Amino acid sequence: MKEASVTAEGKQVSAIGPGFLILLGVKKGDTREAAVNLAVKAAALRIFNDAAGKMSRSLADIQGAVLVVSEMTLYGDCSKGRRPSFDEVAPGSEAQPLYEAFVEALRTAGLTTQTGVFGARMDVSLVNDGPVTFLLES
Repeated sequence: MKEASVTAEGKQVSAIGPGFLILLGVKKGDTREAAVNLAVKAAALRIFNDAAGKMSRSLADIQGAVLVVSEMTLYGDCSKGRRPSFDEVAPGSEAQPLYEAFVEALRTAGLTTQTGVFGARMDVSLVNDGPVTFLLES
């Protein structure tokens, strides 16, 4: 990703250059351990191109940053009917501590990490490179 930003209530709250925009969904039954493990995995992913064009560089290698945005709709189930079901989505009181643990684990890994505003309605902007997009689950 080349750059990403978040605006809430008409004000930009976060912006980064090259790195990861992580849309983080938390479902019922997720654990702190799973959130931390997922952050460690994301921090170590080697998905940035080297000089030969091979995906072999990590965020640390490119001195990239991370922008983490809470995204409960990722667990919206659209398999039945015409409206999504959010039965699998963890309520905010359960999701927020896991979101915060995920962010803290990225920071502990030494990555520059910014966030959106948990639970807020946000405008998220992204300039993707490639595009390259991955789905990670615990």
